[in-house]
Amino acid sequence: MTLRFYVSRDAGAVAVGADEVALALAKTAAERKVAVEIVRTGSRGLYWLEPMVEVATAEGRIAFGPVTTADVGSVFEAASSNGAHPLRLGVTDEIPWLKRQTRLTFARCGVIDPRSIEDYRAHDGFKGLERALTLSPEDIVADVTASGLRGRGGAGFPTGIKWKTVADAKAEQKYIVCNADEGDSGTFADRMLIEGDPFVVIEGMTIAGIAVGATRGYIYIRSEYPHAVEAIKAAIVVARKAGYLGKSIGGSKYAFDMEVRVGAGAYVCGEETSLLESLEGRRGLVRAKPPLPAHVGLFGKPTVINNLLSFGAIPFILAGGAKTYADFGMGRSRGTMPIQLAGNVKNGGLFEVAFGITLGELVDDIGGGTFTGRPVRAVQVGGPLGAYFPRALFDTPFDYEAFAAKDGLIGHGGIVVFDDTVDMSKQARFAMEFCSIESCGKCTPCRIGSTRGVETIDKIRAGEKRAANIAVLEDLCHTMKFGSLCALGGFTSYPVMSALKHFPEDFGANPRLQAAE
Repeated sequence: MTLRFYVSRDAGAVAVGADEVALALAKTAAERKVAVEIVRTGSRGLYWLEPMVEVATAEGRIAFGPVTTADVGSVFEAASSNGAHPLRLGVTDEIPWLKRQTRLTFARCGVIDPRSIEDYRAHDGFKGLERALTLSPEDIVADVTASGLRGRGGAGFPTGIKWKTVADAKAEQKYIVCNADEGDSGTFADRMLIEGDPFVVIEGMTIAGIAVGATRGYIYIRSEYPHAVEAIKAAIVVARKAGYLGKSIGGSKYAFDMEVRVGAGAYVCGEETSLLESLEGRRGLVRAKPPLPAHVGLFGKPTVINNLLSFGAIPFILAGGAKTYADFGMGRSRGTMPIQLAGNVKNGGLFEVAFGITLGELVDDIGGGTFTGRPVRAVQVGGPLGAYFPRALFDTPFDYEAFAAKDGLIGHGGIVVFDDTVDMSKQARFAMEFCSIESCGKCTPCRIGSTRGVETIDKIRAGEKRAANIAVLEDLCHTMKFGSLCALGGFTSYPVMSALKHFPEDFGANPRLQAAE
């Protein structure tokens, strides 16, 4: 009998020793003359338990973690005999942290071999594409629209409207562009999906191409993701050989192919028009809009540009039906959101759940509070340009409109946790400094405003005319928010203003100090 082990090849797991654990398992099996198969999967997203080792049994996969090379011998013994072990987590699917999730986009992550198209097909892969090939392009767009899917990159724009705009545009050539330039601090969902289930991205982009009449696609990935680049390139080669990319998709009349382009690490290239400039071989400068990329996009042609998570949701929508997807969520936020818990948090990882769960549930219950054990003071939601929420706002449901009503952003679904030792004036300064460093320099509010913002916060922190300089800072934020060409400058006001509003004491809002000025 052959023992089958599953060990993640995800970059997050590899960083803490997954490769070494996999090698140790193989070595132990050879020494004990036991036949084994070691399947390298993606991560399940329970990063505090990585490297996590699973073994196939009659009752399902049994998980152990976090496993070090020193643990491999005893884990191997326990796995072989189905015996007890201090690192035994039980049946993987029954782990409470996993069981509470609604995994639609990430259903296969950590389950399948991401390099095996047979494994992908065996777990309902390409069913969305197969159904799409039986529909008209108009019906595909109608399905996506009815699902209520909104852009998962941060803006939350309805995906169906974007696709219809491109579908209605008249042009001999159209393009599909996947934005995988995941630069927000505390986010890793794009990387995790590419590394754990790359075929779902290929399938989603192919469906988009059929829907809007595009025959060419590009995946733009940041250079800091070498494992993801390798994974998607390998999957494209396999998909092409299997007939899922090329001149005749699945034997149909539709043609679609794609390639990977690697960015040079500019944060601003996560903005869609700057990304297009980079794809065309130029410096990543933001374009003025209009025209919209849906009309004049890549190489001047109509272009669908969506975040990777948006494309990742498409196969489920086409396979399961728009209503099934839309039944999850609340208000205008339909479906699920892969939420990434990071920072000073006990249980860091990816948690996919329907919209509507509260911020407090995510941080306190699912995240388990802080890693340090100290009280949570603030969380930043939506990347480095997201607002800081205090505990008083933890009843806010995870929903685009609910966050907007509290002057916040959901963004790409990243949550970074801070304990009570954080200095929020330093965090506000970081936001301005980040903007000044990453600005493409094209517009004055972002380029100059962020630099002046750093200087002004330094004056406030030094106690120099606090009231007057806080007024200047607020004015700068207003100018950047409404005068910047893109969200880099426009959103910098969120972390700065939320820090000022909710944590005024960190900016010297003390009656005694103000009286002394």
